[in-house]
Amino acid sequence: MELRLHVVKPKAWKASDKRACLVTFFGGGWTSGTPAKSINYAKWAAKYGLVGVAPDYRTRKRFDAKPEDCVADGRAAVRWIQDHASELGVDPSKIVVQGSSAGGHVAAWTAIQDPVTPETASDPVPNPAPMGLILLWPVTDTGTNGYGGPKRFGNDEARANNLSVTGRMPAKMPPTQVFHGTGDKTVKFENSQAFTDKMKANGNLCELVVFLDAPHSPQSSKEGEKGKIVKAKIEEESLKFFEKMGLVSQEQASAGAKTTEKEDGE
Repeated sequence: MELRLHVVKPKAWKASDKRACLVTFFGGGWTSGTPAKSINYAKWAAKYGLVGVAPDYRTRKRFDAKPEDCVADGRAAVRWIQDHASELGVDPSKIVVQGSSAGGHVAAWTAIQDPVTPETASDPVPNPAPMGLILLWPVTDTGTNGYGGPKRFGNDEARANNLSVTGRMPAKMPPTQVFHGTGDKTVKFENSQAFTDKMKANGNLCELVVFLDAPHSPQSSKEGEKGKIVKAKIEEESLKFFEKMGLVSQEQASAGAKTTEKEDGE
């Protein structure tokens, strides 16, 4: 089955470029959603000189897919970008993967190279692993104390635990930013805290940006001014993350900020 990746190219892009890339996955509980929900972050990244990519992946409503299929598609999408880096003007070693909610789960799994199951050992995985991860109120625990638990996996507890990021991730993971609201009733804030604690215990760089009392998807337009503040904070901290990794220069950051200010004023 062919799935589309929606690519946003920055100004002055050339195929011969070796630019950093932000790959951004939509959420929707592995059940719904399309790249229309994630393309705005790809467009945002392009303002700062990155190539932005919003891939599609199979979901239950559109493709009768299982969570394992979502993970497989996410990993295959990043690997496809790496394999076609010379056409996309991308440096395959400078890819940051972002995702929200279940899309955060898909994003995190792009940094795990072990097969999801023995039967999927031949499935394509990113090589190298992403340079960094940006996870927005992500599903990191799929076990009994996590999002959905076994009921999301046909009441199969082993299947549920097998897809848990916190349980399956290797000791070495990419530098990671996690954003989560303490008032989230959909995906527990405690799951992100536990993920962050384990990441740090393993010696990885991981920052948890906390939004006090904020609900799931706190940047939503439904949240009004509070949503705008959250969105601005995500963009500000993500930009700092890019700068720390040398993916964005101060000149690019300044130019991108001016573009954003102009659009906000229009």
